[in-house]
Amino acid sequence: MTANDDLQAFYLPRSDGDLDSTSATSSPWDESLQHGGPPAALLVRAVEAVRSDPSLQLARITADMLGGIPQGRVHVEARVVKPGRRVEMVEATLSVDERPAVTATAWLIRATTDATAEHATPPAPLPPLPETSMSTFFDGVSPDWVYGRAIDWRFVEGGYEPGPATVWARLRVPLVLGEETSPTQRLLTVADSTNGLSGPLPMREWFFIPPTVTATIERAPASEWMLLEARSTVGLHGIGTAVGQMADERGHLATITQPLMVAPR
Repeated sequence: MTANDDLQAFYLPRSDGDLDSTSATSSPWDESLQHGGPPAALLVRAVEAVRSDPSLQLARITADMLGGIPQGRVHVEARVVKPGRRVEMVEATLSVDERPAVTATAWLIRATTDATAEHATPPAPLPPLPETSMSTFFDGVSPDWVYGRAIDWRFVEGGYEPGPATVWARLRVPLVLGEETSPTQRLLTVADSTNGLSGPLPMREWFFIPPTVTATIERAPASEWMLLEARSTVGLHGIGTAVGQMADERGHLATITQPLMVAPR
């Protein structure tokens, strides 16, 4: 990983099928670690590669982080656990330097075009896309934070301060250099930011870190811009919850949930 990798892609492919993380994956908590979004999207990429039929669409994925995800060489593999004509289950693992770092369980459901169109929930009105991108980040996080710059953030509500946020987002770089990033990969790259965007406490003073993220997906994004409404709460005993609702101009996309470890730095 070098400075020249900045804003090329989140990962660089290798001839052996593995990938190298770039600084675009960097965590706001520690730049030697990866943000959870790009690894979760790589797991989606692996799931999509092994599914038995492209009409089986990702309906739920849970990515469990087995600790901090180091920067470095990444190996991802997946296997179909429960094949099915209508419903299929896939497991995937992401390893860094030959050590498992993230595991995922995914459920896929066969999509049939317009099969329930007459019963579909109509799209709710969405706020317009702001003209100005956010160029600063959390208090204590450098404006050069590359994951933050690899995504175009346009806030409707909130910002990089404690409290709820509503933000339009789109990827500025591909997940893997030289590949087209699938719509669901784009969704997961952003989804794990739910807790950070709606952080309930000052990041300079508190940790509010999710060990896992679950995305329940009704539909893949139809365009590059996605709206994320993020809210977090803090309980009495050092545990919180972050919940995100994602949409595009056609309506609801996904619900994101994350448990939070809340503790002073």
